[in-house]
Amino acid sequence: MNAATRDRISRAPKVVLHDHLDGGVRPETVVELAGEAGYRKLPTTDADELGEWFVNSADSGSLERYLETFGHTVGVMQSADALARVAAECAEDLAADGVVYAEVRYAPELFLESGLTLPEIVQAVQEGFREGERRTAASGRRIRMGTLLCAMRQNARSAEIAELAVRYRDEGVLGFDIAGPEAGFPPTRNLDTFEYLRRQNAHFTIHAGEAFGLPSIWEAIQRCGAERLGHGVRIVDDITVSDSGSVRLGRLASYVRDLRIPLEMCPTSNVQTGAAPSIAEHPIRLLRSLYFRVTVNTDNRLMGGTSMSREFTELVDAFGYTLDDLQWFTVNAMKSAFLPFDQRLALINDVIKPGYAALRAERLFTQVAAENPA
Repeated sequence: MNAATRDRISRAPKVVLHDHLDGGVRPETVVELAGEAGYRKLPTTDADELGEWFVNSADSGSLERYLETFGHTVGVMQSADALARVAAECAEDLAADGVVYAEVRYAPELFLESGLTLPEIVQAVQEGFREGERRTAASGRRIRMGTLLCAMRQNARSAEIAELAVRYRDEGVLGFDIAGPEAGFPPTRNLDTFEYLRRQNAHFTIHAGEAFGLPSIWEAIQRCGAERLGHGVRIVDDITVSDSGSVRLGRLASYVRDLRIPLEMCPTSNVQTGAAPSIAEHPIRLLRSLYFRVTVNTDNRLMGGTSMSREFTELVDAFGYTLDDLQWFTVNAMKSAFLPFDQRLALINDVIKPGYAALRAERLFTQVAAENPA
């Protein structure tokens, strides 16, 4: 009754908390924006070939090499019109994949090359998200878009970006994040920023435990106060599984599980950057079985050649997950969103649970009809 077929996965309501705006641009949009902006650094202007180039370049097993691919998407997103277009298309693409709620993040400091100010960048993206929501509603789908503003951990603008997030939190900016290379740039470099955010009752997540290990996770939680962990895949290093199958959690892993700290896991991306050897060997299976607050995410849809439906399909194929499992991941994500509690609850009770119930009922009626032909 709970079989998660590809068709049902595509139609299931989904929630994504970890999706980068500049990592999800349509290849054809990259080509068109490059032409409009006079950007001549693309490896090819054929959209299909460009899409393949992004995926192949990201399949390096190195986070640093993976991050280099963003030079092209960021390079063509330096105008307000380009930012608004990419944001609107992001909402459309996620909604077409069955996503009903998304928190999409980007680093405003990366889009200053053509003279835009930080407020102009935020306003352009927010206008794009609202336009995307309107278009999807008009086409019969609905999606709620939220924004996270990222600071790049290798730079020194985190306080400025955090203030920007607080300034626009009543206009759809729901929180803050730091992104970029973990090694050599610990989150504690930004302690003043995180203290400011806590004083402002503002939400924040931190990229941690992806390319770097347990110290990064410990600092993000215990020193900085992160509410969620971006990736957090290396928490598995604090879990021991014996030859007999018994499991022992270390102090940090126990703390993360007991406090229900959400893990924004991105399976395809984790394989691409070397954080996990393969989908079949991804720690998500163990963490799900131990009831960590696991969520499933896309990270960068362009570089991963992925979508929420593809992420779910990969997990179903690898681990035999059912619709019940996919609902569990989805409810986890909605519980962990930075929306107000009443709005999270409404989406869970009025959209997500009824959506999965309808898919189960559909399967049940199909089974009954097959067993009782006319």
